[in-house]
Amino acid sequence: MREWWLLVGLLCIPLLAVYLHIPPPQLSPALLTWRSAGAFFTFRSNNIFYRETYGAVGSSDVVILLHGFPTSSLDWYKIWEPLNRRFNRVIALDFLGFGFSDKPVRRETDHNRTGHLTINSLCLSNGGIFPETHHPRFLQKLLKDSSFLSPVLTRLTNYMVFSKGLGDVFGPYTQPTDAELLDMWTGVRFNDGNLVMDSILQFINQRDEHRDRWVGALTSTFIPVHMIYGPLDPVNPHPQFIFLYQKLVQRSTVSVLDEHISHYPQLEDPTGFLNAYFSFINAF
Repeated sequence: MREWWLLVGLLCIPLLAVYLHIPPPQLSPALLTWRSAGAFFTFRSNNIFYRETYGAVGSSDVVILLHGFPTSSLDWYKIWEPLNRRFNRVIALDFLGFGFSDKPVRRETDHNRTGHLTINSLCLSNGGIFPETHHPRFLQKLLKDSSFLSPVLTRLTNYMVFSKGLGDVFGPYTQPTDAELLDMWTGVRFNDGNLVMDSILQFINQRDEHRDRWVGALTSTFIPVHMIYGPLDPVNPHPQFIFLYQKLVQRSTVSVLDEHISHYPQLEDPTGFLNAYFSFINAF
């Protein structure tokens, strides 16, 4: 019996080696179009992808769109054109480690770095703002601690595992299409991004470490703030998350979308998201 299991193990080794070297998916026409419409800038020797368009004549307003984990600037493709008609400039980027940007194995993090960007308003969505109401997915919990399992898990994660995990944070009636899921997975695999997921997920631990300063900046700001919330979100569940948000960020207004909308409201309900956002910015 021991010899039989040894034989099975020996046969599995080349199969596993082949599996671990499966090439990333080819860029779809949608991804090729998105990338060709963008450009790159260099930050600390890393290439950062961004897309920028100029829209409404006579407007001087600029909107900057920041994506979530584990996706990319493509998160905004459904509402890009309506925003472009409303604003003078629309800008989105792929964070370091995401999408078409470089994906270094280890990244330097400078939490004290400040910029000179003037922010006139802030609109938030279903991000994990508060550690106490944030519920990361099971695989994220395993990867965020960078244990000895991380190098194995990042290599074994495949499209099936990815699509199941991401589908779980969409509503039952607002699931992404197969093409959208494959584009999201292709963005992760691009430049071996799947191999740096454990490094990126340190933001969960950093959220705990810097909670007072990060949440304090939000609670103490005097610029207009709005929250657009999908209440079916398992990562930031209702009502715990929104109750805590309204308690702590008392100057903020809130839009709660349809009960079936989850973690990606701009993809699940682009019309509802835009209506909420335009109502917010038109109020001042």
